[in-house]
Order: sequence, then structure tokens, then C-alpha cells
Amino acid sequence: MPTYRDDAVVLRTQKLGEADRILTLLTRQHGQVRAVAKGVRRTSSKFGARLEPFMVVDAQLYVGRSLDIVQQVDQVGAYGAAIAADYDSYLAANAMAEAALRLVGEDDPQEKQFFLLVGALRSLSRTEHSPQATRDSYLLRALGLAGWPVQTEACAQCGEPGAHARFSPQLGGVVCDRCAPAGVPRADPLSVSLVGALLSGEWALIDQADPQALDRASGLIAAFAQHHLERAVRSLRTR
Repeated sequence: MPTYRDDAVVLRTQKLGEADRILTLLTRQHGQVRAVAKGVRRTSSKFGARLEPFMVVDAQLYVGRSLDIVQQVDQVGAYGAAIAADYDSYLAANAMAEAALRLVGEDDPQEKQFFLLVGALRSLSRTEHSPQATRDSYLLRALGLAGWPVQTEACAQCGEPGAHARFSPQLGGVVCDRCAPAGVPRADPLSVSLVGALLSGEWALIDQADPQALDRASGLIAAFAQHHLERAVRSLRTR
């Protein structure tokens, strides 16, 4: 059977039989891949610890009928243990993994999405910023790469510049009063500006922001992300 080698992020694992695992991987060149890692749950396994969620690996696989088979694994980024040790970081990583699964399909290589997720997991494991902020910044950028950029500096409908007071996930971000459909709620200017800062990575501003304002910005981002992902993200929550 043909073999291939690729960089991969372990997004999910599932027990199979007594010693095996089914892995869901986000790969650099092959998109989303489901593969079997045989014997990794045995204590004698040489690479079981490398195939935990949120680890980044260089993997050799061969093509199976329904699931590929992991043959060899070299560790690239050991982020899983540090993320799993902190509950908020673990929730954030799970939300990012859920989003990646929705945005990248099988046989759908998206290198930019791969590197974006790797960078976010690395930052999360090093506690460079709060888990909430790292997650929200990732979601905004990943959705932008997928074709759904959030608009915070001009009306998402008519393009009128300005700090508009209404936010519509369905329409793509802030909207002016003329374009806002009935029932679109108002959003305070600080929260909207923080959404923009999270998108552009203005970390000096974000790290010093008022936690309540960040929570409100997270609420806007959660609504925006779940609308475009077309499902509720179970791990996505604000404080």
C-alpha cells in the first residue's frame, strides 16, 4: 500500500479495541485525516505519548481502505501536556480543534490553517496570553482564512466607515443603523474594538484590557464563529 509522510496536529483520539486508537489529524498537505495508531495504549508503545491531543508530529502513514495506518511518528511540538494541565487552556484548545474540524475537510490541504492552529497551540502551551484571548484570536483568523472575515471598522453591508453600534454575526460584523435588521442588538464600542484587536494581534492592548470587556468581546466572537461554523461549539464558552 502507498505510504506518505506529513506534519500533523492531533485533534482528537478515540479508543479502538484493547490497545489501539483512532486519531483525527489536521495535516499540512492532506487536510483532515483519520488514522489508526496500533498498540499505542500499551505501556511498551514507543510513540503513544506523542499521539495525545494537541501534539504536533511528523508522521508516516500508509493508506488503508477506510482509515490510514500510522507507521512512524517523530515529535515536532510537545504542547499536549502543558495544555491538558490547565482546564481553561484545555477548553480553549478543544474549541480550536472543533473549529479546525469544521473548516478543513478530508483531502482538503490548507497549509495556512495548519500553521495558524500550530501557532495558537504553541502560544497556549506557553501561556503567552490568556486562554480566552488566544482562542478568540485563533477563531477570528481561522474564519477569515476560510472566507468569513469579521468587519469592525466599517458597516459590513454598505461599507460606511465608522464605529457602528450594532453587531450582526449573520451580516459579518458591525452594521450601521440603516443596514441593521430589526432586533440586531447594540454592542459597546470597547468590545467591538477588542474584537478588532484580537483579529490583528494587538497583544499589548488585549493583555491589559478590562476582563469584563473581553468577556463581552468573546460573546460577539462566539456568536460570529458559531453562525459561520453552522453548529454550536461545545467547548466554546466565556467566563
